Amino acid sequence: MPPGREPEQEPNSDFDELLAVLDLNRISDDLFIGAHPSKNPMRTFGGQLMAQSFVASSRTLTHEDLPPSALSTHFVNGGDIDKDIEFHVVRLREERRFANRRVDAVQDGVLLSSAMISYMSGGKGLEHALQPPPVEQPHAHPPISELLRGYEETVPHFVNALHPIEWRYTNDPSWVMRDKGERLPYNRVWVKARGVLPDDPVLHTATMVYSSDTTVLDSVITTHGLSWGYDRIFAASANHSMWFHRQVNFNDWALYSTSSPVAADSRALGTGHFFDRSGRVIATVVQEGLLKYFPPSRR
Repeated sequence: MPPGREPEQEPNSDFDELLAVLDLNRISDDLFIGAHPSKNPMRTFGGQLMAQSFVASSRTLTHEDLPPSALSTHFVNGGDIDKDIEFHVVRLREERRFANRRVDAVQDGVLLSSAMISYMSGGKGLEHALQPPPVEQPHAHPPISELLRGYEETVPHFVNALHPIEWRYTNDPSWVMRDKGERLPYNRVWVKARGVLPDDPVLHTATMVYSSDTTVLDSVITTHGLSWGYDRIFAASANHSMWFHRQVNFNDWALYSTSSPVAADSRALGTGHFFDRSGRVIATVVQEGLLKYFPPSRR
């Protein structure tokens, strides 16, 4: 393969499933029904709930070109992966340059999550941003399938998960790092859709929202030299917030750089930024997770 060229992507059924999951069934003006994909964790994936909530909210905008500015989701109860989810949209504000929505995800009358989503067209103003970390371009790193080879029994939940997103770790993932006896206080991974997204900004942003819930807490455990699969760790997202600075093109690579500033009282914070290929900050992420570590008993 010539230097700098990436292999052509093959059709990916998992990507098609994600598109289907994001194609909500509209029951009324402010009520949508969302389904689960065929591959799921034990509870509804938080990234799925957020992405579907974002789509439901965005489909109710009077001014469809109004860009999103922020999303904040609180996870209340775990979802049943065998049942559909209702997304109830509450219209809090509607103007030409501002809009606010609340989206409650409900299953059998039980609230799974509640998301506050704001939209704002601010216009030109002051600009500055963080510089992206120095990493090689995506094609210099192996696909995640290579990084999972030989670890099928260690992290089967990753191997058997839905893979609608292309991942290129710029550092070793937690399971490889743990195998080497190393630790790292950050995680940096190139991400993009594993298929071609339609020309719909809502779907590009929703797919980024979906992917934002995948590696944000990894730097919590790699800071301590731990890994999913090797160590007894229970983790659950408590709340997740994002700020959208620019419209993302998720057909192209974005660098997701995360770290963990603090862990205390079995709660850990993961923070991160998405950068586009030119180095501009696309979005900022903060997630709080309940994280319990059960060290091996000493005899």
